[in-house]
Formats: sequence, structure tokens, C-alpha cells
Amino acid sequence: MRSRPGTLGGKLAKILVIEGDLSFLELVRVHLAGAGHEVVTAEDAALGLRAIIGEVPDLIVLDIFVPYLDGFELLKALRTDPATKPIPVIVLTGRTDDEIYAQARKLGVADFFTKPVERDQLIRSIERLLAPRRTDPGAAESG
Repeated sequence: MRSRPGTLGGKLAKILVIEGDLSFLELVRVHLAGAGHEVVTAEDAALGLRAIIGEVPDLIVLDIFVPYLDGFELLKALRTDPATKPIPVIVLTGRTDDEIYAQARKLGVADFFTKPVERDQLIRSIERLLAPRRTDPGAAESG
């Protein structure tokens, strides 16, 4: 049986979006929900961390520059915890400098986009990153 887009073995993929710009956060939420994903939102990294602790998502979309806790600090914390290390993270940022990109890559982000990002481009990236988990639901545990 073939899974439909946005699912992991027939189950909806859970995506956490951490974004400080509330209107952009809502726009991303609507786009991802429309693509068939279960979307959880957080307007700062501290709330995002609480959401992750509550239930580990299948993928995280993260703005690096969010209130209360720097997105890079959140990434470092995620990469040191065996439960969250394998979660793919897509970075969205308004900054375009090479230093930000290099630091994000060093911390193991799966993809990196400068805002504004095109809806279809973001959806394609998410689908590509979730594809291995659809064929191997245990992939998240084996990372």
C-alpha cells in the first residue's frame, strides 16, 4: 500500500514550526496543513522546546532568530539528545549571510531557505526529507 503525501505509513506527519513572525507562522501553518501535515506551532524557541518535549515531531521548521532562545542554541540542544538528534530541521531565515548558512549546516540542518520561501519549494523539501521515514518508520529511532 502506498502512503499519500504528508503521511508516514498512512499516519499524518507531525511538523513543528518555530517562527517569531506570527503572520508568517500562520502562513506556513496553513500551507503545511493544506499539504496534509499535522502542524504544531510555536512563536519562540522556548515554546518550541516544550512542544518537542511533549511529543517529538517528525520534522521541524525553524527560524534561527526567534525570541527567548536563539535558534542555534535550540539546534545544539536537539543534536545532543538521542531522542531529537535524528529529527530533520529546515531553517527559514530572513538573513542571507554565509556565516548563518555555515553555522546552520555545521549543526546538521537538513535544508536552509531564505524568507520569503516559495510554498512549493518548502513542501518539496519536506516531502523529500520525510520520504525515508515513510519507507522505514523506525528510521527516526535508528539515527
